[in-house]
Amino acid sequence: MGECMFNIGDYVTRNSYDNDIVFKIIGIEKDIYYLKGVCIRLYADSYKDDLVLCDDYEEKDKFMPSIDEYRDLNRNEYFYLPGRILHIDGDREYLDKCMSFYKKSKIKAYGMFMNETEMSSQVYELLKKYNPDILVLTGHDSFSRAKRNKYKNTSSFVNAVIEARKYEKSHDKLFIIAGACQSNYEDLIKAGANFASSPKRINIHALDPAIVASCLSFSDKNNNIDIIKILDKTKYGSDGMGGIITKGSMYIGYPR
Repeated sequence: MGECMFNIGDYVTRNSYDNDIVFKIIGIEKDIYYLKGVCIRLYADSYKDDLVLCDDYEEKDKFMPSIDEYRDLNRNEYFYLPGRILHIDGDREYLDKCMSFYKKSKIKAYGMFMNETEMSSQVYELLKKYNPDILVLTGHDSFSRAKRNKYKNTSSFVNAVIEARKYEKSHDKLFIIAGACQSNYEDLIKAGANFASSPKRINIHALDPAIVASCLSFSDKNNNIDIIKILDKTKYGSDGMGGIITKGSMYIGYPR
């Protein structure tokens, strides 16, 4: 049999990681293949010998998130004003996935694509412009013990959260969801995030921040959120996302 050839745009998995994550090849330099997770917010690189073509990449990700129970509202007598979302993402493809999820869930959401390092300088003005109830700050991150516990983008997310809290201090008036794969969860919560990744420094699904935001959007403003129920909606639960208990963001009115 001839040697398997890989090209930019091919979908692959890695033998050394039990073929657990599907990647798209986004670059090739000599013997190094640069990869991006299709559904997991992760960049990686690999030698060709470790790669396997994945033709059923759409079937590989079995995660089918649903917030239908949050949207199962009594529409006979009451009317509802779900929380509005501003989603700022460091990855355009993941942003598109999240915006499609919001649209499917019938949530008013504004999407902005920008580099993680730019978020802190622009978030305040974007909050003034869109005046959302919920802010999502996500993209890519990574954690390396070999580099003295260094995080790639956590500091950028932290700085953006700090700037957002200058706009609105109350955790009950502006809900902030921050972080990406392997982010410093504790630092993000201390900075002022309501929810953050990643308590166990694991990778998270591209939709996890959007799932949390959507659940908050449909949570009653007069009642405490069910934090465990919300986290259980995400791909990796409390290993990947965590947060604090607050009220919801949805107003309920009467009569319809």
